[in-house]
Amino acid sequence: MDLPIAVGVDGSEPSLRAVDWAADEAVLHGLPLRVVYASLWERYEGTSLAQDVGKPSEQVRAEDIVETAARRARRRRPDLEVFTDVLPEEPEYALVRESRSATLLVTGSRGRSGLAEALLGSVSLSVAGHAQCPMIVIRGNHDNEARTATHGPVVVGVGDKPAGSAAVQFAFEEARRRGVPLDAVRAWRWPAHESTDHPLLTGEPARLHEQQAVETLETALQDAPADVTAHRRTIEGHTRTVLVDASRDAGLLIVGARRRPGHHGLQMGRVTHGVLHHSACPVAIVPERG
Repeated sequence: MDLPIAVGVDGSEPSLRAVDWAADEAVLHGLPLRVVYASLWERYEGTSLAQDVGKPSEQVRAEDIVETAARRARRRRPDLEVFTDVLPEEPEYALVRESRSATLLVTGSRGRSGLAEALLGSVSLSVAGHAQCPMIVIRGNHDNEARTATHGPVVVGVGDKPAGSAAVQFAFEEARRRGVPLDAVRAWRWPAHESTDHPLLTGEPARLHEQQAVETLETALQDAPADVTAHRRTIEGHTRTVLVDASRDAGLLIVGARRRPGHHGLQMGRVTHGVLHHSACPVAIVPERG
């Protein structure tokens, strides 16, 4: 059985833009879309009944949120199969659990409860640090609709363990589905402790570090499919800054997140954390096992 693409909604504009993206992505994958709203409304609102319907008012509101989102998805993609669910629990826990039975999880960058100045909502940040399937956080567009999923190249940040990287494999598939090029990016830096005053050695340490970056990209892309155009980019600088800069012309930025068995804290490095806050395009976080 093919697992659906799941999208978390809460009635906010960012979550509705996530619905647009998720609907496009579901069609690209040939999968159904599952629209989920999660809230502990019973705990905080009690069970006062809404007039005429005989249901708690917050339950009515929750059902309206998911149905509104589902209608939006069907208008955007009329042939898409859409399911909805309302879950009476904390959104963070509900969405992480959804990630265990989904092909892909999609969320907005900030929900209704997020402060206006927040760069990324706490729910999306928490779920990104624990999701068990690839997760896309919709960023970079602030009108009422997401850009189409085929806009711009796919950019993947290549990490220190490129061989068999799940993020790179995910990037191959997403570039192929969209019919766009793949830009594989590896940042490199010249450590300060390797500097030298000898004029004949000037530039040699930097050249070696850049060459290591080139070799890392070659390893990452050695299994690139023949029908994907892959570009290699080695750039000097901090990885987070390099990837955020690359996101400005991208349709999707992909980064890996190492998942350590038995670890219960936020499983997300500083680079992933940084691009989630500052990327100019949607960000995909792909779990890397081991």
